[in-house]
Amino acid sequence: MNLRDKLRGLLVRLYARRVEGHLDTAQVPKHIGVIMDGNRRWAKASGSSTVHGHRAGADNIGEFLGWCSETEVEVVTLWLLSTDNFDRPADELVPLLGIIEDVVRSLAADGRWRVHHVGTPDLLPAGMQTTLKEAEAATAHVSGIVVNVAIGYGGRQEIADAVRSMLLDAHEKGTSMEELAEAVDVDMIGRHLYTREQPDPDLVIRTSGEQRLSGFMLWQTAHSEYYFCDVFWPAFRKVDFLRALRDYAARHRRYGG
Repeated sequence: MNLRDKLRGLLVRLYARRVEGHLDTAQVPKHIGVIMDGNRRWAKASGSSTVHGHRAGADNIGEFLGWCSETEVEVVTLWLLSTDNFDRPADELVPLLGIIEDVVRSLAADGRWRVHHVGTPDLLPAGMQTTLKEAEAATAHVSGIVVNVAIGYGGRQEIADAVRSMLLDAHEKGTSMEELAEAVDVDMIGRHLYTREQPDPDLVIRTSGEQRLSGFMLWQTAHSEYYFCDVFWPAFRKVDFLRALRDYAARHRRYGG
């Protein structure tokens, strides 16, 4: 590392401390959703392979959760693999699935996080399904941050799965379609989502400069605040996280009112 890089790093750390010092801790979001975008573009910009970009993105997850643990954040949802990502070429998808599986094992082994899968298990390889079940079971007792790992996740798919679950539940209870139609409301659907019994995201962060949802938690983010960051996910730093929290704290949430 040359002198210029060392000075830049020092200035960034000093700035991060300044931002952190002025952060209103009473306005920290309880649930943060993260669309971790830009692994491939980071890899291309740095002259490395796509797989290396995905590994670099995975390596940044532990640090990010560590920053969250220094605040009052209670739930973090990490979008690791969308339903659309299954259309990627096998030479990218297969290594990516392996990297994600390693991430899940690492989160479970850390001991600070309670791992919860959000997504459609049937879309995933049998080995990953087993890894997710083992991670959830191993961390069920942990009182730290709940980490939702969104793998094989799509917002429309979640709503479809919620409706299917609601219909099956009604069938098992012997509820008629007429009775179900009378009883259906927002709360009932919410009880069948992947994130049931969790607070909806207060803040959603998307990296890489893209300003769209791409189907992320369509139901739960009806009143969420969004923060779009130009930095690619592997290069996302603590100062970027603190800026997102500062921006969130400065907003006046109206919840549609």
